[in-house]
Amino acid sequence: MKPAICLFVFITAFIACQQPVKETAATTLPLQGTWKLVTGILIEKGDSAVTDYTTGKSFIKVLNQSHFAFVGHDLGRGKDSTAFYTSGAGTYNLQDSNYTEHLEFCNDRGWEGNDFHFTITIHNDTLVQQGIEKIDSLGIDRINIEKYVRVKQG
Repeated sequence: MKPAICLFVFITAFIACQQPVKETAATTLPLQGTWKLVTGILIEKGDSAVTDYTTGKSFIKVLNQSHFAFVGHDLGRGKDSTAFYTSGAGTYNLQDSNYTEHLEFCNDRGWEGNDFHFTITIHNDTLVQQGIEKIDSLGIDRINIEKYVRVKQG
């Protein structure tokens, strides 16, 4: 009888000490990982500009549990009129499909310290991020729609 009581007490204490699982971005949407930008659409003052990142440019975004980083460049090594380089990083928050980036570092320093609010959807290995980029001091006020595909490990 005593071993059964000891086992019951041990199991009860073990269960009582377990920490509840916190719902995080990783458990609500499969966001963490490396994403390759396929297309970007900027809509500003009624004009649209579409950028194809599958030829001539490469751009990735990496997300862990709390931070993001992005880097992009042209594939011509910056030697002609298509020269392009961008990078940035910061923290993010995800609540359901509401995704907010706080940009702490950026090669264009005027973008640093700003928050950007997006809605994201993930379907299979495709992530679409859509929202408004607004920075009054730079005169930036536009809609940004980005389509990414997950980079496979290996």
